[in-house]
Amino acid sequence: MTYVIALPCVDVTDKACVDECPVDCIYEGERMLYIHPDECIDCGGCEPVCPVEAIHFEDDVPEEWREFTAVNAEFCADLGSPGGSSRIAPVGRDHPIVAALPAQGAVETPA
Repeated sequence: MTYVIALPCVDVTDKACVDECPVDCIYEGERMLYIHPDECIDCGGCEPVCPVEAIHFEDDVPEEWREFTAVNAEFCADLGSPGGSSRIAPVGRDHPIVAALPAQGAVETPA
């Protein structure tokens, strides 16, 4: 089991979850963040700090966002297992489903 980042993250620039993750398993795509299912330790630290409530335990992802479980896994499968997002630069692409979405109305939070 793992945590999943879903639709509310698209076009949001807040990265509080990245700062909270003790194993550095949250990777940055062009328009959203993704949790690497093989690196996530299921601690749940990322979930309460997400300002748009985009992060859910895999079994608790709302039905309308269920496809994001595969979106996170497939995006990360293309990365392999780098051993943490700080070891690689932000990825300059997104999963095709995310890339095809219309703009979601970016939300910026203070640094």
